[in-house]
Parts: sequence; C-alpha cells; structure tokens
Amino acid sequence: MTDLLLKLSVLPRITKSLIIVITDISIVISVILISFSIRLGYFYWPDGVNLLAIIGAPFIAIPIFFSFGLYRSVVRYIGFKALFSIFQAVTLYAGIWGLIDFMFASIEGTPRSVILMNWLLAIASIGGVRIIARWLFTLDNSNKRNVIIYGAGKAGFQLSESLKSSNEFYHVAYIDDNPSLQGSSLNNIPIKPISSLSALIQKYDIREIFLALPSISRTHRNKILNNLSKFHLSVKSLPSLSDIAGGRVKIDDLHQIDINDLLGRETALPIKSLLKVKNTNKVVLITGAGGSIGSELARQILLLKPKKLILFENNEFALYQIHQELIKSKKLETKIFPVLGSVLSKSRLNKVFQYYKVQTIYHAAAYKHVPMVEFNQSEGVLNNVIGTLLTSEAAISSNVETFVLISTDKAVRPTNTMGASKRCAELVLQALAKNTHYTCFTMVRFGNVLDSSGSVIPLFKEQIKLGGPVTVTDKNIVRYFMTISEAVELVIQSGAMGKGGDVFVLDMGKPVKIYELAKKMIQLSGLTILDTHNPNGDIEIIYTGLRPGEKLYEELLVDGNNIKTKNKLIMRAEESMIEWSELEPLLIQLNKACKSNTTKDIRQILLRLVPEFKPQSKILDFDNND
Repeated sequence: MTDLLLKLSVLPRITKSLIIVITDISIVISVILISFSIRLGYFYWPDGVNLLAIIGAPFIAIPIFFSFGLYRSVVRYIGFKALFSIFQAVTLYAGIWGLIDFMFASIEGTPRSVILMNWLLAIASIGGVRIIARWLFTLDNSNKRNVIIYGAGKAGFQLSESLKSSNEFYHVAYIDDNPSLQGSSLNNIPIKPISSLSALIQKYDIREIFLALPSISRTHRNKILNNLSKFHLSVKSLPSLSDIAGGRVKIDDLHQIDINDLLGRETALPIKSLLKVKNTNKVVLITGAGGSIGSELARQILLLKPKKLILFENNEFALYQIHQELIKSKKLETKIFPVLGSVLSKSRLNKVFQYYKVQTIYHAAAYKHVPMVEFNQSEGVLNNVIGTLLTSEAAISSNVETFVLISTDKAVRPTNTMGASKRCAELVLQALAKNTHYTCFTMVRFGNVLDSSGSVIPLFKEQIKLGGPVTVTDKNIVRYFMTISEAVELVIQSGAMGKGGDVFVLDMGKPVKIYELAKKMIQLSGLTILDTHNPNGDIEIIYTGLRPGEKLYEELLVDGNNIKTKNKLIMRAEESMIEWSELEPLLIQLNKACKSNTTKDIRQILLRLVPEFKPQSKILDFDNND
C-alpha cells in the first residue's frame, strides 16, 4: 500500500486529475444504479430512456465539478472549504439531473425518491472518497519526524492541523503551562506539562519542538527558551500574530529562534510625534547610508514621509543596494537621491547640502570595527574625527537645522582607537554646538546592534552552520545588545529632543555574557556543546583571547550623570567638554598626523583630547614609524 501511494504521489498533476475524473464518473453512474436498486428492492439494470439518463449523468456532473474547482484541490490537503465546494457542486448536479429525469424519464416510471437518494449518496461517495484518500496519504508516519508543539492555544491547534498535511513532521503531543489544560487532549493529541518533556523526548525520539505562542511577551518567551535549552532540541518559533498573514498558521510561518528572544528584551512603543518632527516633510540626508545603521535609518525615515531623502555613501555597491531596496519597496511619493561621496570632501558635502537644501542630517558614516581601526589608525581617525568635523562644518555653512551623530558605548573610557575617535567626534559637536545658534547638534550613544556588520551574532550562526568551533574571545566578556530597528527608532526620537550639544544615551537593558549567548544558540539549534564533560558533543566553544583594544565590558556614561527624557529608554547625559578655542588646534594637529600617517603622533593627540583613553594595545598600524 505504501509503495502504491508513493507511486501515485509522484504522478504528474494531469494524470492525478484524470484518475479522479474517472473515479467520479464511476461513482456518479454507480450511485444512480444503487439508488434505483434500494428504492425498488432488487438489483436494477435500466434500459431505454432511463439507461440514457444514467449514462448521460457524468456529462452533467463532470463539467459542474470542474467549474467548482474539484479537480484543482490537492487531495492530501483537502479541508472544510473543499468539502463545502463538493456539497455545492453535487447539489447542483443532482438538481439538474433530477429535473431532466423528471421531464424525460418519468414515462419510464422513475420513483421520485431516487432523485433524493442519488443526491445524498453522491455527496457521501464523492466527498468520502476524497477524505479516505487524504487519510491514506497521511497514514504513513514511518518517514516523518516526531515533533512537539509548545502551546495548546489557537495557534498551536492551527499549526497541528497544518502538520497533518506535512511529509516531514508528525505531531505527537502538546506542551502547555496552563494547569487547566494539562492532562486533557486537543484533537486527540495529549496536552502535557513541561515536566513531561524529558519522558516524551525518550518515548518518541523528539529532536524538534515548535513554539506556538505568538502573543506572549519577549520576557516570557525568554524564560521558556531557557527551560528548553537544556534538552538540546532544535527550537523553531512562530512570529507574532500580526506577522502571520491571512490569519491562518502554516508550517512556513515557523522560523529559527530569533536572537531577540534569547535576550528577553522588551521594547517600548515610540512617541510618534518625536519620530515626525525632524523628518516629516523635511529634506533628510544620511551619511553612511549603505551601512547597517544608515540603511535602517533610511528605511524608517522613508515611512515618515520626508520631502526628499538623500543617501550619501562612499561605497558604490552598498549605495546601489539600499537605493534599489527603497525604490522597489516604497509606496510613498518621497524622492530618493543616491549620492556617492566621502565625508572627507568638504566641497562635495557643501555642494550636496546646499543643492538639496538639506534640513536634517543623520551622520552614520564611520569605521567601527575595533581591530580593523586599531590596525589602520590613521584612516580610522581621519574618517571618524576629521570626517565628522568637515560634515558638521558643512552643515553649519549650509544652514542645516538638525545634525544627529551616531556614537557608541566604546567612546566611554575607551581602550581602543575606534572608541577614542568616536569620543573625539562627540567633543567636536559639543564644542561647535556652543558656538552656533542655528544648527542643532545631537549625539546618540548606544551599544552593539544585532546582526550588524562585524557583530558576533552572524558570526556565531555561520560557525554553528559549518559545524563549529564557535569562537568567543573570553568567557567573561559581556556586551549590551539592541536590535537595529529599535536603536534607529530611538536615535530618531533622540534627534527630535536635542537642544544643542546633547549627548543622549540609550537604555540597552542588562549586559549579556557572550559565552552564554553562544551556548544557547548552539543548544537551541538542537546541538550539544563539545567539552571535557561531553566529549561526544557537536560544537566546541574555543576562547581566542581579547582582540587589540577590546575590553571585557562596555559603559554608556563618562561621568555617570544622566537625566530622564520623555522616552524612558532615552537618557540625556551630563558630561564635560572642551572649548572650541582649545579643541581646534588639536584637531589641526590630528588632521596633519593622519594625513602624514604618523600613528605615534595620532595616539599622543588622542590621549590629550580624551584623557580617559587607556590604550590596551601597541600601535599596530603598518604606518607606525617606531
């Protein structure tokens, strides 16, 4: 039987439809004969007009069945909607056939009850054959993987129904935290507490569990994932209900566990008025528009309906990518302009700002990869510090209203050149803000964003995919994490609250141990950690040591003082600054040192500008003149 079903399942679609049509023809004729036989009490074989009526029945039925889509439905996925179509089609056919028989075959003495019996038996037979076929195709579970669904609610039930049509999965049990549901069953599938999971894994050889809890909070989801991580199951999850299209849960809706779920961080609703004030109906320019932060800024700002959106980027391919994405996806009338240019070209900046009459700038252009900047200090400092200086000066001379700098937590008591350069960029804006009364300069400081270029998350994913090892610099290293979309949303709101020279700090929540993050990612992929306690494990975690300029933890405040704002996730920092008269000569020296590639001088000037800078590595730049 299994071999026959397998052969049938791989037949061409037209062949399958032809088989069903032939089956329906046989059923239509057989049902009429049976109806006559039941009514007359003996086996009936017609002749004359009644024979023509019976043989002609399929010529009425099959076109009607085609018009109702009975041969477009896939038998193994047949559901209530398809059965209702069968009811409608058979009713129409039986009515038309009965009317014709009444008009032309009545002279042969056809009992009227035959018409009624033909209708009832045809519905039962044509619908029943399809239900039996579906049951036979889904009966064989020998090649399916047993799975458990966590969540016995509406989403869990719909997912279970979808699994019935799957060739890969067989649903054996629900897990649910609701005590009133535990011990009962849903559609003949038992509902168990989490304490039964270990026994279920042993009994059914469970390797995968599907999380069907789309409406729970991220904190609750994180708690569940922590409980599941010790079972070494591959965990897949449904997105939120608002993300599931059509109102029905399908297998395709499942995805690998979102890294946000592992962090358990709850986001706050944005203040919509703050999002609009500097962007809606404004000419907005984003430097570094092709980068992780810059491209997300472009996506979100476009939804705020700016008058024009200028994408300023030095990398041609990155600029092409984000420009193509925006012009393909947008349904707005905002004009988008892709502009190639460097933040080190003041004449280019002035020309662009003045030509487009830019009103708001988000300065995201920066070299931010710590080891890379550590090895290329002259270029890193030139881009991050002098680039910010030239961009801000061009903004002042072009009467730009708002200038928002994307900064980093690595600017606080920096131990690397990248962090020191970003702190210098902040100092530039703080000093300029005090001397200008038109352009409002604002800085926004935050930690790591998930899945950005250079982030550990995509690195871990790739390492797990390749079978390991997963590389962690130090077992005790911790980092703040936030999603790119949330960070950008908060950056936009911060820019709206700026009064001039403000340093805003985003609430990053609790710092995360990178080792624990790697460990959970491995376990929730259904794999085990290879170590001395488990020599037969799948993925090894190895420690590579801190990279040049890297420290175990990051901070967000230099002086430790902050003031609350309208948004509870945004704080205004109270920090020291350097007057422009003292800062300008040092910036001139820094620019000269960068252009002459004198890295020893660069470091000395950075130490003067940022006294809290404590370099953790030797000068690694190949331009080092020692």
